[in-house]
Amino acid sequence: MSIKQLFKISSAGLIVNRSRSLLTILGIVIGVAAIIMVMALGKGAENLILKQIQGIGSKTIAVEPGAESRNMADFSSLFTDSLRERDLEAIRNKTNVPHMVSVTPVVMQSLAVSYDTESKRTNVLGVSEDMLPMFDITPEKGILIADEDVKGMSSVVVLGAEIKEKLFGFSDAVGEKVKIKDRSFRVIGVIGKKGQVGMLNVDELVAIPYTTAQKYLMGMNYFQEIIVQTDSEENVLGTVEDIKATLRESHDIDDPSKDDFQVHTQADAMEMVSSVMGALTALLVAVAAISLVVGGIGIMNIMIVSVTERTREIGLRKALGATNSNILSQFLLEAVILTIAGGVIGIIIGALLSLLASAVLSQTVSSGWSFSFPVSAAVVGVVVSSVIGVIFGLYPARQAAAKNPIEALRYE
Repeated sequence: MSIKQLFKISSAGLIVNRSRSLLTILGIVIGVAAIIMVMALGKGAENLILKQIQGIGSKTIAVEPGAESRNMADFSSLFTDSLRERDLEAIRNKTNVPHMVSVTPVVMQSLAVSYDTESKRTNVLGVSEDMLPMFDITPEKGILIADEDVKGMSSVVVLGAEIKEKLFGFSDAVGEKVKIKDRSFRVIGVIGKKGQVGMLNVDELVAIPYTTAQKYLMGMNYFQEIIVQTDSEENVLGTVEDIKATLRESHDIDDPSKDDFQVHTQADAMEMVSSVMGALTALLVAVAAISLVVGGIGIMNIMIVSVTERTREIGLRKALGATNSNILSQFLLEAVILTIAGGVIGIIIGALLSLLASAVLSQTVSSGWSFSFPVSAAVVGVVVSSVIGVIFGLYPARQAAAKNPIEALRYE
């Protein structure tokens, strides 16, 4: 019997029991759709984060306190005080880091910012005069933090557009005073709507001189990060080595394995994000894949019931000359058709739901969120569905092929 004839017979059997066939493949549809959604949204999130990292600029280097850790959940570096003023000055020295263009330390703490009866809790950043120009952030009104503000520990603040609107509405904020931790700060500048720059949401920016933040708000004499910008992309790796050598000399470190600091480029950050997102997506796909196994078991159970119900049909086909191989192939092909159909339907539903979710997320989370269809996941979905059809359809098919034609014809 040819493949074409087998396909025709198998399809006819499935069409006759349309409702049962649809219910049979439900588990496969859900499993494949879930995998498509997880991979599509995971890729969308990864692309968004990578775009944000790229927005910082390829010439930017981040220096963080604390020894390098393999544990992604290790946040101890946030409370490490290994980066201090002497390190900042050493990095600023062009003799030590010749290709350095600008340097800014960063301190940060979540604090309430208030004006009159309005209040907003947000991350307050302590930065130098180089920080905002480094990321091409310019004021819509007023001015930015200047070198004299840093040296004089001035109580001045630059606000992002959303913070300004929350506190002042449509009123002009420049020249007004806001309170941060019971200390008054004069607003000297307001940034226009800019959205995300790297990992920084500029619209929620509250920036003050780092010296002021350290002394009056946060009570610290160390930095949580130092950001360095080089003169060209070609000099990034050389500058990384210059920074490491400078800090080792500043910290009296002879053995690189004992470094109490970390130096990362944007390429490092992108690689780490891709690695983390890949692992997370794989975990979620593994969870979603359980639905495929459940769906396969469901197909096997329904096929066993189908074999029992169609016992007389099997007996009649054998009486007319069908071999055990023909019967085995027919029922196995039915299982494969069911699972492939379930896989295709799951891909379509998963893609449509992912597209809808991406549209919602682009409006609510970030305008930079884009839909990404995982072609590899679609291919894997169809292949895995076919394999499941073979694996879970084999036992019922063998049961059907093993039936005695005489006893099958007598079956009521």
